[in-house]
Amino acid sequence: MKIICIIPARMASSRFPGKPLAKIHGIPMIGHCYKRTNMSELLTECYVATPDNEIFDYIESIGGKAVMTSHSHEMCNDRVAEAVNIIESEKKASFNIVVNVQGDLPMIFPEMVDELIKPIINDEDVRTTTMVDEVKTLDDFLDPNRVKVVLDLNSNVMLVTREPVPSRHKYKDDYTKYKHVAIRAYDRSLFSLIEKLPMSPMEKIEGIDDLRLIENGIKIRVVFTEQITETVDTQDDLNKVIDMMKNDELMNRYI
Repeated sequence: MKIICIIPARMASSRFPGKPLAKIHGIPMIGHCYKRTNMSELLTECYVATPDNEIFDYIESIGGKAVMTSHSHEMCNDRVAEAVNIIESEKKASFNIVVNVQGDLPMIFPEMVDELIKPIINDEDVRTTTMVDEVKTLDDFLDPNRVKVVLDLNSNVMLVTREPVPSRHKYKDDYTKYKHVAIRAYDRSLFSLIEKLPMSPMEKIEGIDDLRLIENGIKIRVVFTEQITETVDTQDDLNKVIDMMKNDELMNRYI
């Protein structure tokens, strides 16, 4: 079983330009993400996919693997698809599972990657997975940078949206709400299909890769995590992560 993880990263983020190289305790954010992801026990290969020489050169400088991709991609899965095709062609190899870990998740734990992959290995009916955690605060629920996930009764994704769904207006009791954690995994044959599909209508509006699958009737199995992580979309998020990682024990393994 060969499993490749691609971490897409680019300097031209609309909300936080240059964020992959923003420092967290002396290390660029993309460095944290790469080092921690690469600790996964199940991964065969781990690469950063980027259109930017600065990111490519940095990853190679720390002994990591990087691949140059086009500047033209709007969605991260399209960058991942290009990267996987390049790597498979260069290595004359093929992979069974493709993992997409967003480069703005510097607090990722390798166990999260393994947990995301296992359902695809263990259940032939599961061809793709995505990770969620519980929304803890109203601010997160209302924040359009935090993608909300609504599940069906079989723990598959029913909806992903930047809006605060489900509605709080008619149901007054407390209820559990979920948000997306920026990692996904795919059976390689399914990923080959996805990369050939055009961008779907809701995907264009929301800017969320998973909607291309949902709008084409592809089931996405949800994997829950209780790990405390934070996605960096803004400078405020970066400041929060810097504080949260002060006592992070995993950093001791790669600093």
